[in-house]
Amino acid sequence: MKKITYLLTSFALAAAMAFAQPGPGQGPGRFGGRGTPPDPAAMIQMHVDRLATVLGLDDTQKAQAVTIFTDAQTASQTARTTVDTARQSLKNAIKENNVTNISSLAAQIGTGEGQLTASQATAEAKFYALLSTDQKTKYDSMNHGPRGGMGPGASPMGMGRPNNR
Repeated sequence: MKKITYLLTSFALAAAMAFAQPGPGQGPGRFGGRGTPPDPAAMIQMHVDRLATVLGLDDTQKAQAVTIFTDAQTASQTARTTVDTARQSLKNAIKENNVTNISSLAAQIGTGEGQLTASQATAEAKFYALLSTDQKTKYDSMNHGPRGGMGPGASPMGMGRPNNR
C-alpha cells in the first residue's frame, strides 16, 4: 500500500509541478534554469523512462504505463482543480475569520485529496499488474520515501533509488 501511495503521490506532484505557474517576481530559472516545468505528458514520459531504466520495462510495458499514468492525470484534473480552489477559499475564510466556512472548505479539500489518492492508487495498481515477478521484486525494493510518499523537495525523477543508497 505504501508503494502505491508513493507512486500516486509522485504522479500527483509531477502533475502539480507541470501545471505550476510562476508568481510575481518568479521568472525563468525557477525550475533549474529551464523556465517553466515540462508539460504533463513530458513529466509522465520522464517518470516512465526512469521506471523503465530501474525495472527493465519492455516497450509494451512502457507504452501501457504511459497510457495508465496519462489516464490517471486526466481523471485527476477535476479533483485537483477543486482542491486548489478550496485551498484558496480556505485562505480567504481564514483572513475573514469566517469560521462557518472553514470546516466546509476543509472537508472539500479532504474529499478532493481522497479522490486524488484513489486515482493515483488505481494507476499504481494497474502499473504493478504489468510487471513480471522479477520487476515486482525490484519495484518492491525501491525507496518510496517517508510514509510511502515523496518527501519534501523530492521529485518524480528521484523515484527508483534502491533502499540502500
